[in-house]
Amino acid sequence: MYKVASPSEYLVITGVGITDIKLTKKGWVLPGQSFTVFDVSPVNYTFEVQAMSAEKLPFLLPAVFTIGPRVDDEPSLLKYAKLISPHDKLSHHVKELVQGIIEGETRVLAASMTMEEIFKGTKEFKQEVFEKVQLELNQFGLLIYNANVKQLVDVRGHEYFSYLGQKTQMEVANQAKVDVAEARMQGEIGSKLREGQTLQNAAKIDVETKIIATQRQGEGKKEEIKVKAAVKVYENEREAEVAEANADLAKKKAGWTKKAQVSEVEAAKAVALREAELQREVERMNALTRTEKLKAEFLSKASVEYETKVQEANWELYKKQKDAEAVLYEKEKAAEAQKAMAEAAYYTRQQLVDGELYAKKKEAEGLVTLAQAQGIYLRTLLDALGGNYTALRDYLMINKGMFQEIAKINAEAVQGLKPTISIWTNGTGGEAIDDGSAVGGNVAMKEVAGVYRMLPPLFKTVHEQTGMLPPAWLGTLTDSSHSNLN
Repeated sequence: MYKVASPSEYLVITGVGITDIKLTKKGWVLPGQSFTVFDVSPVNYTFEVQAMSAEKLPFLLPAVFTIGPRVDDEPSLLKYAKLISPHDKLSHHVKELVQGIIEGETRVLAASMTMEEIFKGTKEFKQEVFEKVQLELNQFGLLIYNANVKQLVDVRGHEYFSYLGQKTQMEVANQAKVDVAEARMQGEIGSKLREGQTLQNAAKIDVETKIIATQRQGEGKKEEIKVKAAVKVYENEREAEVAEANADLAKKKAGWTKKAQVSEVEAAKAVALREAELQREVERMNALTRTEKLKAEFLSKASVEYETKVQEANWELYKKQKDAEAVLYEKEKAAEAQKAMAEAAYYTRQQLVDGELYAKKKEAEGLVTLAQAQGIYLRTLLDALGGNYTALRDYLMINKGMFQEIAKINAEAVQGLKPTISIWTNGTGGEAIDDGSAVGGNVAMKEVAGVYRMLPPLFKTVHEQTGMLPPAWLGTLTDSSHSNLN
């Protein structure tokens, strides 16, 4: 449908096809769109602001503000349409908004001024209040069309303006009395002063009249003398100009005569010079003829010899230049070869260093990986053994064959000696003989028993050399250095 707003109204359309809002005086409202109408005519707001000066003196500021939307600025009108138009202009919400801004700015400004400054500079105070209020109203798209601030009023119990008025009245009354007395005194003094000034002025005028008459006579004489002198100067100037003209004419006549005589002499000299030049030219041509003839006779041979010598010298120079160029070329090539060899050696060294660096890096990475794998391996074993570090150590020593290695080292150490050998038996089968054979009992069990007989001294030796005890599940050492096997 087509909508038209009144002269003091605007249409606000929102909805499909409109990004934000659309302000217009008339237009189509399409399906999917909504509209509203708001009035832009200003409204009067009457307030009685209670403020306090810098001396903590309260006072009332009655004011009437005429406020409305800023219709000549589209951004301000958009702000008003969004923020204020949904509310009635005379609603309590809008009135509180405007009143809060005015009261806040008035109180802040009054608190920074003394009462005397506010009272004496009422116009400036009001103007600054209007400017600060308008600055705050701009964010709502509002404009102060008119503002009337009435006379400042006392708050009950703080009659500052009343006392100030009484003081002013007394000061005005006293000043009026002083002014009357001053006027009476000025009248009497003025009367006497006027009489004296009249007499002084009359005498002064007489003297000035005589002086002016004398001056006029002297000026007349000076003007007459000046005219006579000017006439004489003019006559002298004219005579000087005539004499100067005559001198110029005589000078020009002499110059013309001189030029004529010089021209005649120059013409004669020119003829003589021309004859001498022609004679000299003839002699020069004769000399050239003789010279050419002598050249033809004497210089032909010299020219041939000179050309021959020049050719020989040029050949020698060319040969030396070529030899020097060849030497220089060989040196340049040698330098280029040395440079290439140096670059190749540098590149080879750089590749070697890069290879060593890469190998070291990979070796380090391998060590790190091996350490990580060993850590995982040891952590897994330690977890499997229930966190028993001693059991882990013994397992690793047995697994790596450390006990056998220690026994081997001890055997090699005592090889060729006659150590004391203790032979142990479990007391159940046969007797041990020095050749290692056994009598009686089962042969297989004897072999097993022989192995167990070797363990106690082995454990003792390991304990003496490393300080480590056998695991509890395998056996323990007693005070008699014998081992109890489980």
